[in-house]
Amino acid sequence: MHLSLIAVVLLALSIPGFAADKKKNDPDEIGNRDVGKCINLYSIDREIAMGKQLADEVAKQARMFDDPTIGEYVNRLGQNIVRNSDAKVPVTFRIIDADDLNAFALPGGFIFVHTGLIKVAETEAELAGAMAHEVAHVAARHMTCQATKSQIAQMLSLPALMIGGWTGYIVRQGAGMAIPMSFLKLDRKYESEADFLGLQYMYKAGYDPGASVDLFERMLSLEKRRPGTIKKIFSTHPPNGDRLQKTQKEIDTIVPAKPEYVVNTSEYMEMRGRLFALQNHRKAREADPNKPRLRNSTGNSGPIEDNSQDQQEDRPTLKRRELVE
Repeated sequence: MHLSLIAVVLLALSIPGFAADKKKNDPDEIGNRDVGKCINLYSIDREIAMGKQLADEVAKQARMFDDPTIGEYVNRLGQNIVRNSDAKVPVTFRIIDADDLNAFALPGGFIFVHTGLIKVAETEAELAGAMAHEVAHVAARHMTCQATKSQIAQMLSLPALMIGGWTGYIVRQGAGMAIPMSFLKLDRKYESEADFLGLQYMYKAGYDPGASVDLFERMLSLEKRRPGTIKKIFSTHPPNGDRLQKTQKEIDTIVPAKPEYVVNTSEYMEMRGRLFALQNHRKAREADPNKPRLRNSTGNSGPIEDNSQDQQEDRPTLKRRELVE
């Protein structure tokens, strides 16, 4: 490989392609822009196939939370965000039964949400913001962009005299390589871009973008009470204090104010109450496996908490903002 070509590759790797897109600051252009610009050795079909294989492995190794009522709700919420995103692949959502405050995306549109995130997100808008961040990773193809970057970095460290030359090496690697799970630990620039895009997606879907700030503040509070929790889970993310300030600035400058947003719904509170009830029921059963178990003839998989106060209204809770003329 000539030095000039190496320089071009290194320059391309150092500058995110999306940074040059003038439409990136306009939520009205969502769906009409290519946010997945990068040097990418993976075709869309291969990315989807690889993601499905990895998703199947996750489903085998993790304890999945397969309650149909909650699963349908989370998928419906996620699909609303996908419809208001730049994603060009089908996206599926599944729930992992784990207390980690976490969600993650795999290549090709496979997103997993931990029950711990739902329990911490006090409003539908907060959960929508976290899920929009993962949809942004899918839309921008961050996983395969980073995998390609790592592969090219490895190529540049190899001897230049190879059978078939560098071009042949790139073609062979692009056709057959698989992405290690370590590649899913994304660079901070990708995490920052996912924050930026996700904010626009939740806004476009009708949610209050300020809910992202609320969730960041709750995460910071959690870190103060249990030091190391956030650092362990979000080690590749920008520090939450920085994310909070950056997100607030983008809310003030990127997304035009609306007279009202969806903040919460009674359906979300019912779903979240059901989640708490089912997990408490499971924990009690595991603590005393010999205790008699009651079967619900209606087909529900567990008791439901009385959330009558949360069910007083079926319509969404709206947050109003005054528009500055």
